[in-house]
Amino acid sequence: MFTLTTTSGGARRGILRTAHGEIETPVFMPVGTQGAVKALTAAHIEEVGATIILGNTYHLMLRPGDELIARRGGLHRFMGWNKPILTDSGGYQVFSLAERRKVRENGVEFRSHLDGSKHVLTPERAVEIQANLGSDIAMVLDECPALPSTPEIIDKSLEMTARWAARCRERFSEIRKNGPDPLTQAQFGIVQGGTYPELRAKSAQLTVSIGFDGYAIGGLSVGEPNQTMYDVVAATTPLLPAGQARYLMGVGTPLDIVECVARGIDMFDCVMPTRNARNGQLFTSQGPLNIKNVQYAEDDGPVDPACSCYTCRSFSRAYLRHLYATGEMTGATLNTLHNLSFYLDTMRRIREAISFGRFEDFRQECHQAFARRALIS
Repeated sequence: MFTLTTTSGGARRGILRTAHGEIETPVFMPVGTQGAVKALTAAHIEEVGATIILGNTYHLMLRPGDELIARRGGLHRFMGWNKPILTDSGGYQVFSLAERRKVRENGVEFRSHLDGSKHVLTPERAVEIQANLGSDIAMVLDECPALPSTPEIIDKSLEMTARWAARCRERFSEIRKNGPDPLTQAQFGIVQGGTYPELRAKSAQLTVSIGFDGYAIGGLSVGEPNQTMYDVVAATTPLLPAGQARYLMGVGTPLDIVECVARGIDMFDCVMPTRNARNGQLFTSQGPLNIKNVQYAEDDGPVDPACSCYTCRSFSRAYLRHLYATGEMTGATLNTLHNLSFYLDTMRRIREAISFGRFEDFRQECHQAFARRALIS
């Protein structure tokens, strides 16, 4: 399903083929946690250039329920999005809802954050939920230990994640072979191991030996220094099959993405562009801009003169600050349109730089532009 087309240094360009279309990589996936990218319609998402979005297994399982979505024809039809969807497995919620869950060999027992009801998410159940959702790419259930943790804790966790991954693959194969409908999903394994290179190598060996359609690096961007994250990615990507897609989960800032593309990553997702948009932070070619600041109250310029998105073509910083200050919902929509446009245009420029063999020049230009903004601010 993945074809590597060209490289520039460690950066890779390729095509990922799914049941709902082709995806050019490196790619950024907007996060649609509950079957919607917050503040945007499906038409908006397509307009900004997204070719794949991410859905959240945990949240959709609880509300409205994966079986209800299956009866509606699957997640694509339910949310009116006919392009590819990747669904996570609920593994991050295992991490983030630590006070509400108990992790055992069989799976995770947790209390719903909505009503306190008890649920059990096993590796097999995670596969079944994602089959009901009908996503194009399904992730295995994993455990993501908090950092910092001792090597002993990380090692124990990654071994259980590998056992869960094998169970996920077995259930996935059963559904593909015996299910009532053809299963057109791909399934990705997840490499854990914290910030320890030797444990990342162990997890990669265990995961790759199971045999998945692609591989993700999980357990990063959870508070470790940026350089540590880059070092872990650099140590892990050579251990993954070169002919399959590599996905770095939950990362990150535009510079994080550029740096991790340089280290061989093909796929990214992060809530940052959408969440920060709702909180008044806009990403620009010169670095982040906080539209809520009073200095923009009478600024008639666009958010980013180098951006051609609908927001920048049509509205001033002064107007966007007014919308934020008055709590108008339109402000969240316009800010989100800009941030996602910026991220997706950055990915386009990354792909072009790889194709023309000038990715390293592009990487340095990004650092210089963001450094200038830091000096201005």
